[in-house]
Formats: sequence, structure tokens, C-alpha cells
Amino acid sequence: MRIVNVPLGARSYEIKIGSGLLSELGGHCARLKLGNRCAVISDRNVAPRFAKTVQLSLKKAGFDSVLITVPAGETAKSLKVVEHCYDALAKHRLERKSFIVALGGGVVGDLAGFVAATYLRGVAFVQVPTTLLAQVDSSVGGKVGVNLNAGKNLVGAGHQPRLVLCDIDALQKLLLRSVRAGLAEVIKYGIIYDAALFARLERDLTKLLKREPKTLAEVIACCCEIKAEVVGQDETESGFRAILNFGHTIGHAIENISGYGKYLHGEAISIGQIAAAMISVMVGLSNGELERIGMIFGRAGLPTQVELNASQRKKLLAAMRLDKKVSGGEVKFVLAKRIGEVVWGQQVLETMIQGVLKAISRKPEGNGFAIPTVSAKMIIRADGTTVPL
Repeated sequence: MRIVNVPLGARSYEIKIGSGLLSELGGHCARLKLGNRCAVISDRNVAPRFAKTVQLSLKKAGFDSVLITVPAGETAKSLKVVEHCYDALAKHRLERKSFIVALGGGVVGDLAGFVAATYLRGVAFVQVPTTLLAQVDSSVGGKVGVNLNAGKNLVGAGHQPRLVLCDIDALQKLLLRSVRAGLAEVIKYGIIYDAALFARLERDLTKLLKREPKTLAEVIACCCEIKAEVVGQDETESGFRAILNFGHTIGHAIENISGYGKYLHGEAISIGQIAAAMISVMVGLSNGELERIGMIFGRAGLPTQVELNASQRKKLLAAMRLDKKVSGGEVKFVLAKRIGEVVWGQQVLETMIQGVLKAISRKPEGNGFAIPTVSAKMIIRADGTTVPL
């Protein structure tokens, strides 16, 4: 088992990564000296697979648990579902010393974490992520929340988990599409922070797609170490932590205008990262590294283009302006100077954003994963064409 520490003083916690951890959950919770009563929040896809194992483990450790099942998918991150969870917690008389277990992917983690942050003004919670994306990203860092019609994660809180338990065996049951979506966040860590990780992903991508356990555990631990270091330096996202949002401004807007469901989160931010990489030519990203970024997303089987007409591009721009990261009415971007190094808080001319959106919204040909050709020595026009500097 690998252990990664998230250093946050009194709110510090461990991320435990290994095989067979679901059946050991109760013992890990007992060592945290949590209350005897708890609720397991899971969705309709995950609960039938793993809830029995988790609840049995909790029972053996002396905990009295209740299962709360919510719909699967991004639409579950709503205030209506939050209210359903509140009512279930009240019905089963959970108290201030009780705790919540988030069993599922990123949606369940965000939802259950928000419920934990707000029920009785805050109860403890434990993250048990069952998808690759959740294990490497959303379960770590304490950002929890739900969506509004206006945008993604517009209602939320900062509430750190007491423990994150990543059982890599759970990943063997995932659909390949979900594994690919998780790789979008894994690739992001290489782009924003670790050129050596990016090079490893180029080398070991096939092993990850085949879910080779040793490679998975090592890469998950590496991603968690990066996020733990970033969160440890900037827990409340006052600056440096913003680098984790590379590709997310456009990615979240794609999710919003497509109705939260057409694209998995990882698929949307794959497209968003391609767009951000194209814009990154303005801060020095080379044509060769832009091509490497496009190639790895394509090899991972992730989309790099999206079909958007002029009206949809207009809606996407409007959705970007409602993003929670907008400051002073300006959309700020995280941009890559080179693979492994980014800058944040970058203002980008709307004409350039429009040009990139037009470039990525051309109808894909073949397998749909070819990156539009853009050089570091080119300017992207608003009509999507390019001219030399």
C-alpha cells in the first residue's frame, strides 16, 4: 500500500492507495476515532457493485451505517439531490459526531462532500473514490459542491476529508470510457507540473489503458503527490492552486452547454486542454510540445475537437463568463509555457478565444482525434485560420 500525506496542519490527512482496500475501510475509519453512526452515499451504478463490501467492513469495525443511493451522472450534483440526502440523514438521526462515506466517482465525492460540509454545520467525511478520475483528482483537496443551471460547481464549500482510500481493484470494473476520462486528469498533471510524468505517460499509456496494477498504483500515487503538494501550498486557491484548472474553463463550459451528460468530465476537459494548449502559444509553448500534447490525448482515445456551430460557440463563451474562476468580469486562463510548467491568471483576447473555439469545433475526420495544426509562430484569427507572426 502506498500512502501520500496531504499537509494541512490540523486538517492533514492520508491518501491510501492499494488493492483490497474496500474491505478494510472499517478498520481505517476506526483508527480515525470517528462516531459510531455513518451514512454511505453512492450512486445507482456503484452501490450494487461495492456498497455491500463497504457496509460489511464498517459493521465489522463497529459502525452502524445506512446507504443513501442517488442517481448516477453529473445531474445528481443538484440542490434537489442534496435535499434528498439531508432528509435521509435526518431520518436516520445522524449526529455531529457521525460521518459520511463518499463511495463513487467524482460526482458522488463532490455531492457527498458538500452534504457533509453543510449538514449540522459540518460533519466528517471519508472519500472512497472508485474511478480513476476521482482517485487522482476530485477526491483530494477539499473542494466540494454542486451545479446550478447557470454553471458547474457554482455552489460549494471547502471541506477536507479525513481520509482518502483508493482501491485500485475497483478500477478493473470500470468501462474503458471511464478509464480514458480519468487519464485526462492524469495527463493534466504532466502538463502543469511534471515533464517526467508526461514522458512516462507517453511510454506507459498502453499499460494504463490495460489497467496494469503496478503501473496504475505508481501513476495514481504520483498524481496524488502532485495535488497534495499544490493544495498544501495554496489550500483556498488564492493563487498557485489555480494551475489545477488547466483546460477546465472551456471544459466546464462544454459540459454546461451540452447539458451535463453528453460528455464525461474528463472528455470535456480533454477538449478544454487542447484549446488551452493552442492558446498557450502566446506564452511560449512550442509547436513540438503542442503536437505532443495533441498526440497523447488522441492516443488515450479522448476527444480533441467538438462540433459547435456559431450559435453554440456564442453560448460557450457566455458560459465561460459565468465560471467561478472569472475575476473582475475577465475570464482568466492557465497556460503552458512548456510541458511541466504553466502560468495562471492569464488574460486572453476574446478574438483569440473565438479563433481557437472555431479551430477545435471543425467536424472531426477519421477517428476524430487529430489536433488542428497550429504553430508557435502563428496567430490564430477569429475565423479559425492562422497567419505567420
